[in-house]
Amino acid sequence: MHRLIRGAVIGGILATSLLGTSLGAVAASTGSGVIGHVYVNNNTAGHNTVSGFDRHADGTLTAIAGTPFDAGGAGTGSPIGSAGALQLSGDGRYVLAVDAAANDISVLKIRPDGSLRLVDETSSNGTTPISIAVHQQLVYVANTGAGGSNYTGFRLNAGGHLSAIQGSTVSLPDTALPGQVLFSGDGRHLVGTQVGPSAGPSFIDSFSVGADGRLTAAPGSPFPAQKIGPFGSQFRPTNPDQLFVSNAHDGGGNGTVSVYDVASDGTLTAIAGSPFADFQTAPCWVAISHDGAYLYAINTGSSSVSSYNIAADATLSLVGSTALSGSGLRPFDAALDPGDGYLYVVDAGVAKITVFAVDGGTLTELGTSPVPIPGGGAPFGIVVD
Repeated sequence: MHRLIRGAVIGGILATSLLGTSLGAVAASTGSGVIGHVYVNNNTAGHNTVSGFDRHADGTLTAIAGTPFDAGGAGTGSPIGSAGALQLSGDGRYVLAVDAAANDISVLKIRPDGSLRLVDETSSNGTTPISIAVHQQLVYVANTGAGGSNYTGFRLNAGGHLSAIQGSTVSLPDTALPGQVLFSGDGRHLVGTQVGPSAGPSFIDSFSVGADGRLTAAPGSPFPAQKIGPFGSQFRPTNPDQLFVSNAHDGGGNGTVSVYDVASDGTLTAIAGSPFADFQTAPCWVAISHDGAYLYAINTGSSSVSSYNIAADATLSLVGSTALSGSGLRPFDAALDPGDGYLYVVDAGVAKITVFAVDGGTLTELGTSPVPIPGGGAPFGIVVD
């Protein structure tokens, strides 16, 4: 599925003509104040943009005036399967976006009203960047293009400018097809998923992060994935030694999520009972509540979201799966709001955001959902503040 997502051009993608529709469709209810924002990497061909929304207390979204905002580089204009194509800086002042067709990373400053201003555009030091990891001032990007697939490190200064870390690049084989790169919450470890060919093999890279920002591969890395197509990943917010990875390529109804213990040297060991089934198709992205109690797997093939309860030992118990409304949707990356009250899911098929109210493991889609993305080409990557 990874290759199909990256190579397919999905008909019916809505573009800039959605702006007028969105301003009416996503209007927040009267008296619901702005409490944060949602940003989406539009991945538009020719000239990439980022769309921004005011986020209201009732979960609804209103397009920010001036959206979409210039991201400088170029997107591909067709769906790309990856997680983390858009990230917030450690201090929350900037949005970092990959420009997959331009081989660079854009940094946009968040103004007080939530609008964005481009401040930097830097080479990703590889080809086809698809995922960004951020911990404080340290930034890593996963490049997936032939002849330039790697992980490369940068530092982000207070002015929003990136500088490459000399000697930080870790080369990958062209068949690796990384899906995501991410830091543990304490910044001691970095992992990357090698989705690999549709029939496998698939691997997970694991590194210790040095004080100089460079990576040291864990003994035995890359580790064979439990299933084909390890994809979206997240460390448990309350325990950086527990890693959760979705497995996307085992066929219809065979979706699973793997759980790994992460040793001090970065060694990954699957816990007892892993992987855990959700009986859906192609779980490609995961989001974990900030209290570490629930995991939500985004099933692209089934157009659904599965909810799991997470035990103290990281064992997963399936609560159930909730279908997205509407037709033509292709759920991609997802993010929870800081209070875990709402889950926002990027729909790459029709350039929309699906919004769910969250009550533990129960998801209820809002009546105003899905929300059109102004300027959305083939969006991937979402952040919520």
